[in-house]
Amino acid sequence: MSLTKISKPIKVQGDNAAELGLVHVITGDGKGKTTSSLGLAMRAIGNNLKVHMIQFLKSGFTGEIYSAKKLGFSIEQFGVDALRQKHLQEFADRTGSFVFQPDVKEKDAAMQGWEHAKNMIKSGNYDLIILDEINCVLAKDLIPIKEVLDVVKEHGKVELVLTGRDAPKELMEAADYVNVVQGIKHPWQKGIVARKGIEY
Repeated sequence: MSLTKISKPIKVQGDNAAELGLVHVITGDGKGKTTSSLGLAMRAIGNNLKVHMIQFLKSGFTGEIYSAKKLGFSIEQFGVDALRQKHLQEFADRTGSFVFQPDVKEKDAAMQGWEHAKNMIKSGNYDLIILDEINCVLAKDLIPIKEVLDVVKEHGKVELVLTGRDAPKELMEAADYVNVVQGIKHPWQKGIVARKGIEY
């Protein structure tokens, strides 16, 4: 349905009683996948839903970690460098410098993150759980896709959001929402580095 020209009112009916439990996949090569999931988190929190985010492959300070604390939800990082630290406050580099470790170094951290994610999903303590960068983890074969698909099929009433580029076809087929963020232009192509508050 195109909404470019509207000649008469279109009513979109919401349902406050509708149950949660759908699956979102946000993928593609463009900027904004994590950002989109954080927007959904903000909307959910505004409607008194409990939100939890697990970040795979990421280690270090970003603006969303501070915002999440202010909004009352937690973000846990399971990048290998994050797991080496007891607390995020111990990260020495707060300048926006990030190191992407070789896949083989991230495998154990990814598996720890996945075990934690399964426990959080089963706990029933959250209405919305975001598995940030899990699509990349799956594309790199760091965790078994069959396990993720099993959880997606039997995850109960928690709303799941799975972000990251290169989402596997089987995951997209199993999801209820699939959005592909397409990269057309990016300032990095002009040599502009990551900017605090925009990229991190």
